[in-house]
Amino acid sequence: MEIFLGAFTTEWEQRKAAFLHDLTLGGRSQPEEERRRRGGAVPPARPADNAKISGFQSRAGGRRGLDTVHRRADRPMRARFAGLASGSQPAVVKVASFGGGSRVGAMINYVSRNGAVVVENERGDQLAGRETLSSIGGEWDHLFKNRAESRDIGLFKISVTESGGASGRADDTLFDRAREIVKHGLGDRSFAFAVTARADGSGFDIDGVAVLRNSGGERLTADDKAAAIVQGRMDATESIESAAFRFAGHGNGTDYGTTQVRALVAMHRGSVQDEKGRAMTDAKQAGDLVQLEWRDQLHSRKPRDVMHLILSARAGTDTAAFQNAARDFLGEQFTGHRYVFSMHDAGSDPKAEATGGKRPHVHVHAIIAMRSDAGGRVETSIPAFRQWRLVMAEKARAHGITMEMTDRRDRASAPAYLKNQVRPVNMIGRTRHEGTSAAADRRYEAKRADFPSRAATARSQAYEHRAHEEWRETKSDMDRGAQHDFIRSQMVRLEEPSVAAERRTMASGETTDPSSQSRTYLVKLAELVFEGDNMRHMTRPEFEAYEKRVETALFQAEKIMPPQERKDFEEIAQAAREHVNVRREIVEPIEERSTAKDPDQLSHGPGSNTPHDDKQRWDAAVARHGLAATDEANTVLLDIERTREAIERVTAERPDDVRALQKELCTHISKAAELAISGNAIVREVAEIDQDLKAVLQALERDRQKILQQKTTTRAHSTEAATTGRGTPHGEQVRMPVDGFETETEGASKDTAAKREAGDTTKSEPVKQHGSRLEEIQRDANQQNGRDQDERER
Repeated sequence: MEIFLGAFTTEWEQRKAAFLHDLTLGGRSQPEEERRRRGGAVPPARPADNAKISGFQSRAGGRRGLDTVHRRADRPMRARFAGLASGSQPAVVKVASFGGGSRVGAMINYVSRNGAVVVENERGDQLAGRETLSSIGGEWDHLFKNRAESRDIGLFKISVTESGGASGRADDTLFDRAREIVKHGLGDRSFAFAVTARADGSGFDIDGVAVLRNSGGERLTADDKAAAIVQGRMDATESIESAAFRFAGHGNGTDYGTTQVRALVAMHRGSVQDEKGRAMTDAKQAGDLVQLEWRDQLHSRKPRDVMHLILSARAGTDTAAFQNAARDFLGEQFTGHRYVFSMHDAGSDPKAEATGGKRPHVHVHAIIAMRSDAGGRVETSIPAFRQWRLVMAEKARAHGITMEMTDRRDRASAPAYLKNQVRPVNMIGRTRHEGTSAAADRRYEAKRADFPSRAATARSQAYEHRAHEEWRETKSDMDRGAQHDFIRSQMVRLEEPSVAAERRTMASGETTDPSSQSRTYLVKLAELVFEGDNMRHMTRPEFEAYEKRVETALFQAEKIMPPQERKDFEEIAQAAREHVNVRREIVEPIEERSTAKDPDQLSHGPGSNTPHDDKQRWDAAVARHGLAATDEANTVLLDIERTREAIERVTAERPDDVRALQKELCTHISKAAELAISGNAIVREVAEIDQDLKAVLQALERDRQKILQQKTTTRAHSTEAATTGRGTPHGEQVRMPVDGFETETEGASKDTAAKREAGDTTKSEPVKQHGSRLEEIQRDANQQNGRDQDERER
């Protein structure tokens, strides 16, 4: 049968048709594909076959895996960096999990929201409803190996009978005797156990948890056959009078092992030891034993018949375009594989926000069979993941979405955290988490805060050096402005080794003044805060670059801040981050401001003429901001509108009542402004057209900014005084602001009091008040750095 590729409208449909047609003609026989997958030599059949099939080199030097397209060359660094500087979003393609064939139904139910969301398969068929989706597992069953997961951890019990009894023995002696017996039976396997002496003195019982694999690779199956093997070893030992061994259960992985060892510790009230005689008295020690020591011994494996893949984009991305890009990506990258995918976004996700649905960003879930109809398997190596991001970015750009493939080394980004390293602390969108341990929490915070993290290997360090040079060249090719600021921040991230070298120099005892470095970063931070005065004139990319520069300055200052000054620095850092968070919702993309005003006003807003319009705006606001924030904003804004209407009514009839209503209106406006300051985006949007609310909101923001500026300047004064051994100019004693109110310096209190007596209550502008002082600190810092450099050179 001849296939006309022109009959198919999309590229991925043409590729699939050509692939299936090739199979029907015998171009790729099943045995040939199996030999190719296993690494055997396959004589070239036709040039066309070689053009369509390309394998990947394994670590052992043979061919492994099967891909249906050639691996693309990377997009040039400079092109990618220019795109990122212009506001392109990174391509996010990640594997959420793997599962066996028995899990495919549950995984499809999850991505389809139990049949409520339409899913699409590799043939382009739209599937909906639980009954229709339940048939997918049967269609894919021939692709599954249905391999059982490994048995890694075994529970065992030993009943020991000895003529000498155990009632008179000390606890240590009893544990030593029990450990000896267990080692005879299990060999060199790791285990934890507890001993209970019988009341009649006839012997004792051992309860334990053991790793089923020994150092030589032999794995016990934790069944009757394995129990007979262990029993035979114990019977053959002359020192064991009578002992009955049996397995009580088994499981897979460290999670199972951690649960069982902790249960053993809890049952025996902390009287548990391991094969080395170390005691475990609490759940933490039990968890550390399994997670840190047993993990590498398990060689755990689970079936990988299906893969759960997630493709995501920023909030606000065109959903239809992203869905088309995802369709093209899956069709090209997984040709010949069975898969289904579905789109989730905040507007169409039927799952409630309170239970983890309606995520703010748009994303696609794909369930993919790891084995294709031709016998090849999906490769899940680091180069393959890079290839996926590259193809996803290409498809997104083809559909009008600015997206680039990114490498962690391009920006010295922190490593990703694993799903078992964090747990959600709120279910609303599941956007906030905390680490499961101190180390995991540090890793999570580093990733979320986007702290720089340099590579450790020589090869990756060379890559980062090349990336730094490409950022520099990209900067020279682009016009000045926000793009320059963004590129400069990326170059700073890649220059972190110089700061690390300074810290090593300090630790070695050479002359380097950390206070001078901290002053430099504090001055830089103050300059960044003052830069925020023009925040309303920034576009979204400009604001994001500004935010990253603030975080970089905080990170650099924290690394070299002396321990005795860290507490004060944390106050400055918190104030700086609050400043950024307050202004985050102010900055809106220019495109949004030029297209429409107040896209989701509530019932009080202009243009709300009918109940239908009000309902639509309410639903849109809830979808974007959540029910709680929408209801809170609606309440306070309605109070403002009702009070204004009352003022209009009584102005002509009862003029004396107007003043009381105006005071009430001021109270409501102040309450709304405070709500906006706390992060309510709806009130901020209304403030853009409500001049009274806008004026109060700007006044509150200026007050907060003044406090932040005074904290930063005061901290710089204190650091300089500690370094030089002298007080501030004119004998002033600087005090930090308390409870949000500005305090005066001791030397200036008399002048201020005199001004207040004379009726002069004018406050000086913070920039004018502290600008000269910051310049003086900067000069001192430069001079001190010059002296430090001279001393190092000598």
